[in-house]
Amino acid sequence: CIPANQERFANGKLVTVQFHPSAQVVMTAGHDRSVSLFQVSSFRLNPKIQSIYLESFPIYKARFSMDGEQVIATGTHHSMFFVYDMMAGNIIPIPKVRGVEEKFLRNFELSPDGSFMLLIGTSGYLHLLSMKTKELISTMKVNGRCTASAFTPDSSKIYSYSKEGEVFIWDVRSRKCLHKFEDEGSLEGKCIAVSKNNQYVACGSSSGVVNLYTTDVCLKENHPKPVKAIMNLVTSATCVTFNPTTEILAVASRDTDEAVKLV
Repeated sequence: CIPANQERFANGKLVTVQFHPSAQVVMTAGHDRSVSLFQVSSFRLNPKIQSIYLESFPIYKARFSMDGEQVIATGTHHSMFFVYDMMAGNIIPIPKVRGVEEKFLRNFELSPDGSFMLLIGTSGYLHLLSMKTKELISTMKVNGRCTASAFTPDSSKIYSYSKEGEVFIWDVRSRKCLHKFEDEGSLEGKCIAVSKNNQYVACGSSSGVVNLYTTDVCLKENHPKPVKAIMNLVTSATCVTFNPTTEILAVASRDTDEAVKLV
């Protein structure tokens, strides 16, 4: 296979590579302030569809909306974010979300049903926005600092992982905390994922250990036992992702080269 972004390599670090939810398109985005879209073809070159530039806005994270019609991009040092409307070809800056007092907006998650955007703020604040209007619906707060969050596949709950190694489970409708549990042996929480069939939760910590739990245990116990502790990474686990059929878990660390394991 030739590189997906053969027709336009980035001039800086790439932070996002994501496939479009329904079209044969891949997006790359990064510190060179650009979002690029490429057609994915099997034999020929992967032709570039387009690149958009966000002036003085090195990108921290970019994601396709669930319907595939928008790209949301946050910056490394900005309190604003951008929405790129792919149908209209417009780049829409969202300069300030009313009610959200954050110096930087970097990390975020989109709900699988396409209704919500969750901004992970500082000091433990989580801001739930309407995907349609990009307006604040509600703010929740965890103890300590929130490092990662994940929606359940039905978008009814949010798992939020704190720097202190606690996981808070929120009900999206009522915005109440349903339960919290401690991730076993976690010194510092880094990343979290929920499997597509809602069977498993994976928590990755700074020690490189990834704990795999069943969701029913997470909802009941304060000190659940992991069904498996994955010890293959020797540096901080910074990414955990399940494949769509929940047969494979990818664990990775950005702190060293080629630190990707498939479990």
